[in-house]
Amino acid sequence: MENPVPHDASARIGGALLLAAAAGMAVMVIARVAADADRATLAESLSAISESRLAYGVSAGARLASGLALLAGAWMLLRTWIIRRRLGTPAVPYLLGASGLLTAASGAITVVVTASLSPEIASGAAAVPDGAEGLLHAGRLVGKAGFAAAGIALLLAAVYQWRVGGELRKIAPASAVIGAGMQFIWIDVATVMHPIVGTTFFLWLLAVGTMLATGRVERRFIARYGEP
Repeated sequence: MENPVPHDASARIGGALLLAAAAGMAVMVIARVAADADRATLAESLSAISESRLAYGVSAGARLASGLALLAGAWMLLRTWIIRRRLGTPAVPYLLGASGLLTAASGAITVVVTASLSPEIASGAAAVPDGAEGLLHAGRLVGKAGFAAAGIALLLAAVYQWRVGGELRKIAPASAVIGAGMQFIWIDVATVMHPIVGTTFFLWLLAVGTMLATGRVERRFIARYGEP
């Protein structure tokens, strides 16, 4: 069949949700850069956040929204016939779902921290609330765990992308490299790599989300394995 017709709504909706997750990531990064609150110590970061509560709050809210979109997208991908027939491993959407949940939790924690800070903290007129440093640290750790989980999902996805061939085989090496690079989130000395890897993950979400939403992934699976 040269032009198989995609008909799995779950795959298309899942792809659209991955695109929404990517959009949330873009807003998160832009607002976080605008806040300029990534400092050497947690205390310095909290002081900077207190000066840029709006921008940092937008970043935190976008992270929460992005995580929820990724979680919902993963749920939809679990419902596709590709996963039901085990032509793709359910571990990939499960890991993406875990990543979305952890990312959303990180965003929620950061929203709480931002809301608790007074604008007077930066000038020394007000003190940092008890527990704020611990919460900020916890939010960052949870966010790193979510990022790493998504990277493992990409590593697994690369195997199945290679097997199915076509356009997906072309993406498979990039999926593997990006997924491996995402594990460097735990290494502080690799901080210079984090923005680069984050950008490539964003581009991966755009590419795969578009292919799912337009039915190109399903067409490839139908051509390789037949109608569901």
